[in-house]
Amino acid sequence: MTDGRYSGLLASAPRWWATSSGSASPAESTAGGDEVLSSPAVVRAIESRHGPFRRTSVKPYSRVFQALDGRSLLKVYVGIDPAGRRRREVEAIRGAGRQRLSAPTVLGTGAEGDSAWTVFQMLPGRPCTIETVPAVRDYLDRVLVLSDQLHRPAPGLVPGSGWVPHHRDPFTHRGFLLRQLSPRCRLLPWWADLTELLAPIDAHPVVLLHGDLKPEHLLVDGDRIHVVDWEASGRGPAVADHADVAFHLARDLIYGDLPYRRLPEDVVRRLVLSGSVLAWRLLLWLDRRRPEDITLVPPGLIRRLAAPNRPIATWALLAQTISALRACGVPR
Repeated sequence: MTDGRYSGLLASAPRWWATSSGSASPAESTAGGDEVLSSPAVVRAIESRHGPFRRTSVKPYSRVFQALDGRSLLKVYVGIDPAGRRRREVEAIRGAGRQRLSAPTVLGTGAEGDSAWTVFQMLPGRPCTIETVPAVRDYLDRVLVLSDQLHRPAPGLVPGSGWVPHHRDPFTHRGFLLRQLSPRCRLLPWWADLTELLAPIDAHPVVLLHGDLKPEHLLVDGDRIHVVDWEASGRGPAVADHADVAFHLARDLIYGDLPYRRLPEDVVRRLVLSGSVLAWRLLLWLDRRRPEDITLVPPGLIRRLAAPNRPIATWALLAQTISALRACGVPR
C-alpha cells in the first residue's frame, strides 16, 4: 500500500472479501455487476477533490476505493440502509474526538440514488490480528483499553442506532437488540426464549458502542490505536460490543486458516461474556446469511448459551455451534 499506510476499511482485508488490483472506478461495475455510483457528475466531483480512485475491495454491504496517491479512501455503502449507515459512521467519527479516540478524518460525504458515500483520510498503522495466540492476547488488551475509554455511561443517553438519536421513541436495551433481527425471527421457536433471557440487560448503563470491534478495525500506530469502520455504532449495553468481539473471534477461528483452533482458558476468561447477548449476536449473523440458515438453530441452544457464570462452557458451546453451522454450509 502506498507509503506503508493503512485504513482498517481495507487493510488486512478478510479472506472472504473479493479483491481487485484493477483500476475500476466508483462509476464502473463492481464484482457483483452493480454500479455503485451511477451519476457521472457525482463521481467527477468526488474524484476532482480526492481521487482518482481504484477499487480495493468488495464487501457485502460496501465497496471500497483507494486514492491512487494513497491519501484517502472512498467507501460506498450499498444494500441495507446505506444512508443510515453513512450517517451513523460520520456522526460517530465526529463524536470520537470528544471521547479522546483516534478515528479517520471525514473529508467528504453524501448520498446519490440508492447509494451513499464517505471519503476518509488514510491512517497510518497496522491492523490487529489473531494469527497467533499472543496476537489474540494483544488484541484483547487493546479492546479492554478501548472499552475503558468508550463505554462510559453518559446522562441522557437512550438505547438506539448511532450515537445521535433520530427518533422520539427510546428503546430498551432488549428492544434495541431485538429490533436488529428481521421480522421473520419473531415466528421462530427460539424468539420467546431470547426475549426473556435478554431482559436483565435492561438494567445495564447506556454507553456508546462501536458495534464492530474486529481486529482489522483497530490500527496499531506505535503507542497509539486508531479505530475505524464505525457504521454499526450505537447506544446500548457495553456487553453488546464485547459479544461482538467474542463472536468474531470464535467465527474466525472456525472459518479461518489459522495454525490453531482452540484458545487457552486464560484467554477465554479475559473475554467479557454475556451468554444471552452472545446468543443474540450468533442469531444476527445467521439472520443475515442465506434465508434458510436462521432455521438451523437447534432447540434449547439459546438457554444453554445464556446459562450464567460458565465462561469456558459458553465459549466451547459457541465454537461447537459455529463449527456445526459451517458443516451445514453456512457462509462466513
